[in-house]
Amino acid sequence: MVATIEPEERKGRSMVTASETAIRAVVEEVLAQLQRRGGLSGSDRSGDWGVFDSVDDAVAAATEAFRRLKRQPLESRAKAVECVKRICLEQAEELGRLEFEETRIGRLDHKIEKLQIIRLVPGTEFLRTDAVSGDHGLTVTEYAPFGVIGVITPVTHSLPTLASNFVNMIAAGNTMVVNPHPSGARIACEGVRRFNRAVHAAIGIENLVTIIREPTLESAQAIFEHRGVRLLCVTGGPGVARAALQSRKRAIVAGPGNPPVVVDETADLDNAAASIVRGAAYDNNLLCIGEKEVFAVHDIFDRLMEAVERHGGFRLNAEQTRALTQAAFAPPEKPGGHWVLNRELVGKDPAVLAEAAGVRIPEGTQLLFAETDPDCPFVGEEQMMPFVPFVRCRDVEQAIDMAYTYERQYGHTSLIHSRNVRNMTAMGRLMDTTLFVKNGPCMAGLGLGGEGYLSYSIATPTGEGVTSPLTFTRQRRCTLVDDLRII
Repeated sequence: MVATIEPEERKGRSMVTASETAIRAVVEEVLAQLQRRGGLSGSDRSGDWGVFDSVDDAVAAATEAFRRLKRQPLESRAKAVECVKRICLEQAEELGRLEFEETRIGRLDHKIEKLQIIRLVPGTEFLRTDAVSGDHGLTVTEYAPFGVIGVITPVTHSLPTLASNFVNMIAAGNTMVVNPHPSGARIACEGVRRFNRAVHAAIGIENLVTIIREPTLESAQAIFEHRGVRLLCVTGGPGVARAALQSRKRAIVAGPGNPPVVVDETADLDNAAASIVRGAAYDNNLLCIGEKEVFAVHDIFDRLMEAVERHGGFRLNAEQTRALTQAAFAPPEKPGGHWVLNRELVGKDPAVLAEAAGVRIPEGTQLLFAETDPDCPFVGEEQMMPFVPFVRCRDVEQAIDMAYTYERQYGHTSLIHSRNVRNMTAMGRLMDTTLFVKNGPCMAGLGLGGEGYLSYSIATPTGEGVTSPLTFTRQRRCTLVDDLRII
């Protein structure tokens, strides 16, 4: 038997259907808006203002953003860069505090300052076009983007490194997918959300930078291997640097360092002491360029130690130094291996290290230091603590040779305090480091107190050096043949 619908019943059924359809349309539009604004999580590719759970979705979103950015004028890149610089400057105190509370390493005042100085990282103004003209026409070489760049950031400078890379990479026309260090992932994700909101409001593009919400070694490897990622930029320790170098993709790798300082008999000792304290104490010596060990000639050694005390350093005696060393390092697991660093002391305040050494120090102490033998683990290992070992040397030749040995040929950073040009030249030639700073603190090598520009990724193993927007470009040549010259 077939049911029949009377006219009034049919009319009511039609009204219900129309109402349900209208409600469904409204709900679907609201859901779509929430997805576009990052209000929904899951496997969708809208993300949470650039924060994604899967590498595939993050790369897909960054790829779409790159497609849209390519159609935009250079001015749009400049606006995006300015958004990030403004956020880092105006919200530095809040964001710096969030990073400090999450990572629990370094110094709050320096976390804030490292964001404020993002304004010094070069943007679109660093790009250039090269041209050659002659009897046979005109050739123009422009610097084009790669596409989606896979980025690994460290816990030592989680958001500053991400922001610095954003300025360089987006200025060059790329987009980014980031796998942050797990211990600094929350602040990195929060930064990405704020950057993307501001950029979307300014130029109408979402997801110029995407990030993995819960990063793992597996997600890093997935980025290394993803077909949608055209280039890698890795900033971190030896392990992640080795992994990037083994990737089949081109990689720009900012690896480890163990920067030595040489002080010879001609040095301005007050300037040398003040510079060593300022550089080694900065963010509790988390900087990869920071002064890690000092080799000073015998003639001025004792006077240098006294000068360091005058400039905020606290000198440990031999017993206290042994106690700190035992707390900071465990013996190598196999003969000839590296000492095992106690991560609980990395980036901690001098007072924490002093407690481990069994001593109380005056408030305001910037740095601990002591005379040690060259075989002390603090000399040969890249420790990231506000303690600097000083090694007494026979003469400047021995000091330079020891600096070369204990820098471990990372080729990262080295420093000298001297008024003797021959000594400076000899050390510079032997060390052959990416940064070589003379008569100043380490930061001078990045334009902070010295000439030059700032970057948080110093690509030593792969040779690019202090990265800039041009680092993340590829050359494209366009040639017009004949019939051009009018002179």
